[in-house]
Amino acid sequence: MCRLVGYLGNSIQLDELLYKQEHSLYKQSYNPQELKSGVVCADGFGVGWYNEAGKPFIYRNTIPLWNDPNIEELSNYVQSNCVVGYVRLAGNGETLDISNCQPFRSGKLLFVHNGEIENFQQTLYRPIRESLSDSTYQLIKGMTDSEHIFALLVEMWQSAPDQTLLSALRATLQKLTDLAKKHDTTFSANIIVSDGQAVAATRYAYRTQAPTLYWYCDHLKQPNQVIVASEPLFEQNWTAFPDQSTLFVQAESLQPTTSLFESAV
Repeated sequence: MCRLVGYLGNSIQLDELLYKQEHSLYKQSYNPQELKSGVVCADGFGVGWYNEAGKPFIYRNTIPLWNDPNIEELSNYVQSNCVVGYVRLAGNGETLDISNCQPFRSGKLLFVHNGEIENFQQTLYRPIRESLSDSTYQLIKGMTDSEHIFALLVEMWQSAPDQTLLSALRATLQKLTDLAKKHDTTFSANIIVSDGQAVAATRYAYRTQAPTLYWYCDHLKQPNQVIVASEPLFEQNWTAFPDQSTLFVQAESLQPTTSLFESAV
């Protein structure tokens, strides 16, 4: 299982999320506290951010976060008001290839996922691909279930471009649930997705247990930042995502809204 982080708020340096906190993403890479399986997240990492013009950038590597001095240098001067990142624990049979590293990007969307589709290659690999348009199909460069879930989200997003990120995320979860039921499999999907102006996140699973996910807002009345993470980055009043729940926050207000999501299956 991977460890995720997402941020929306006042502009900060990347190292605020990656290195400086008591239980930063860097520390979670070698000392995670709430992994369902595995010991360390040593199979790569990635971080994505938006510049002042709203253009997304990504930095990914297949080595452990603790072995890459370049990202430490980069994070000391890159600033952004919207960031997503993760450290990777590869699933069974997944290769250490840059194409399998997150965040995934399409247009202005940045996406990270923690979880798995059970027996992905034998169950939902082809059904997901068969549900994609040609243009979305071409986005897929690797073999992970995470990237296929992202492609499905892009398909949902492009099918109704006036909808919110949260609506597209909910449609993606519903489609995944429909496919999992039809092909008799299970999945877990902790997701953080952003377009630079909003962040949508979910803790969701079908017929299994979802990994942990938390959110933090510094001041509920006049917030400056909202953080979503697999494990709390510091000792404050973090809120655990309930099972089957979503969070949505927009940059213009920074007022997070949460809700439960019950699929139609």
